Amino acid sequence: EVQLVESGGGLVQPGESLRLSCAAAGFTFSNYAMSWVRQAPGKGLEWISGINAGRGRTSYADSVKGRFTMSRDNADNTLFLQLNSVKPEDTAVYYCVKIQTAILAGDSPCDYWGQGTQVTVSS
Repeated sequence: EVQLVESGGGLVQPGESLRLSCAAAGFTFSNYAMSWVRQAPGKGLEWISGINAGRGRTSYADSVKGRFTMSRDNADNTLFLQLNSVKPEDTAVYYCVKIQTAILAGDSPCDYWGQGTQVTVSS
């Protein structure tokens, strides 16, 4: 059974940093691309970052580029998202998403989602 369990969310002040983790189980983690997707209150889903399988080439949405860094530890089956210089508009539930392919493309299908972790940016 595929499981994706996010952690690390919480309340932070603008300008601070936070690291999210996603523990993966039930599949060969290193063989698949992964993404982070967020949903702000009252808004739709927003893809924010992706990482390819293996050594993991990354890509980012313009809204987080230069502030967020995505990485993976294939030995530990864990996905990370480092959030730096956070802004109030980063407030959202953050989801870890498994992609069905090794390489992330614009129309790559996803098949599993975690339960999400809440990030709130407020002073």
